[in-house]
Amino acid sequence: MPLKVLDSTLSTFGAVFDKFTAEAPNHKANLILFLADKDPSTDRSWCPDCVRAEPVIYQKLEASTDNVALLRAYVGDRPTWRDPGHPWRTDSRFKLKGVPTLIRWEDGEVKGRLEDHEAHIENKISKLLSEN
Repeated sequence: MPLKVLDSTLSTFGAVFDKFTAEAPNHKANLILFLADKDPSTDRSWCPDCVRAEPVIYQKLEASTDNVALLRAYVGDRPTWRDPGHPWRTDSRFKLKGVPTLIRWEDGEVKGRLEDHEAHIENKISKLLSEN
């Protein structure tokens, strides 16, 4: 089955998240990946953990035979993310502490998550993807 990917930024998240949740029943798994923006000077993420985890996550999701939706939510540049008042750090639904964070979203809530230090581990991604 194809992987459906939606992208959002802080400013577009509300509308994209509404679409993501409206389409959630159409997918076996609905995941949100919070990650760092790309540094315009290098065209690479400023977050080394994101650079390490993204290819592993995409490989696992693309290899899945299930219908999967992935919402990529870009947290902003380093100063924006470092702000303790960052909206996704303070949002009671997500309570982000680091990036990347991969969340399994079901029935309007977080059903599982991989934090920055574990988001690149293949067997943990597989487990999150297959949880019911």
